[in-house]
Amino acid sequence: MAKDFYGELQLGILGGGQLGRMLIQEAINYNVNVHILDPDKNAPCRKLCNRFECGSLGDFETVYNFGKDLDMITIEIEKVNVDALEKLEGEGVIVYPQSRIIRLIQDKGLQKQFFKQNDIPTAAFQLISNKENLYETAIPLPYMQKLRKDGYDGKGVKKINSTSEIEQAFEEPSLIEELVDFEKEIAVIVARNDKGDVTTFPLVEMEFNPDANLVEFLISPSTLPFETQTQADEIAKKIADDLQIVGLLAVEMFLTKDGEILVNELAPRPHNSGHHTIEGNITSQFAQHLRAIFNLPLGATTARTNAVMINLLGEPQYEGLAKYEGVEEVLAVEGVFVHLYGKKYTKPFRKMGHVCIVNDDRELAIKNARWVQETLKVKA
Repeated sequence: MAKDFYGELQLGILGGGQLGRMLIQEAINYNVNVHILDPDKNAPCRKLCNRFECGSLGDFETVYNFGKDLDMITIEIEKVNVDALEKLEGEGVIVYPQSRIIRLIQDKGLQKQFFKQNDIPTAAFQLISNKENLYETAIPLPYMQKLRKDGYDGKGVKKINSTSEIEQAFEEPSLIEELVDFEKEIAVIVARNDKGDVTTFPLVEMEFNPDANLVEFLISPSTLPFETQTQADEIAKKIADDLQIVGLLAVEMFLTKDGEILVNELAPRPHNSGHHTIEGNITSQFAQHLRAIFNLPLGATTARTNAVMINLLGEPQYEGLAKYEGVEEVLAVEGVFVHLYGKKYTKPFRKMGHVCIVNDDRELAIKNARWVQETLKVKA
């Protein structure tokens, strides 16, 4: 870095949600000045940064003007104006992950083509420009339809079971993907700095909430066979090297019933599948992201113990000012760590926080996590 860490470095983060909040908690340790841009005036980061600006992440002028006097910009959400980031890069502002990578990952079609070109295993797919194309496809029904752009947290994804359902399909450019009969959803988070050093966090196994289409809980370290873990690790490292990314990359994968690994999607930032690392690993994903973008030595990622992470989602029937029930009960149990994201309003299935449960006994960690899930509720 041209500037040292003695309060001189000006870091901008596009997005002021919970990921930005947890990045700030780490950035304080490096004495970095953090500037946040977010469209929500009540964003979780608003009171924690050196400067908070309320504005659109998709608007060229807003993003450009926000970043032009900063040393470096990173993101906590991919849906940002990449043209502005490209201009800033051209003017000497460091942007990590690089704008070309954000552009690629913003488009699920380009992402899939990148997998194909680089021999990265992924489900068979076809790109389509509108829903009329769905009447003549090479992919057999049933299949998944995914919007190429703007899908997020389970939104922008539809299962098409039969030709009669094509009428309800997305009209916009999208891709259709062979339905994967998977055993498990797994993820590896990989970090790469500008020197080309690469490290991965141990593979995590995920359980989904089918109602919300969100990760409900994940467990680390995995008990899957060593060969599976090694293969997932190697795929994640290969993607980071092929992209030449600087920063953190979450690689979400499917493990099929016959033991094959297929890459589903990428996220070039800290990710929900890495929240357990704050308590569960020697270095957290947030510290590792900062080490990577500041081109510092990457930290050890070894798991300290068994960690289960559960998302704290807004209860289905409540909407309004958030109210938390059961905080005292869960904090009375050893190894339970509560992280509330500072979101003022709750709504059904909104991510309001997470809880990490650690224990040297894996089964007890899982049992405690299930109990926390039943006890800690977000109402209004």
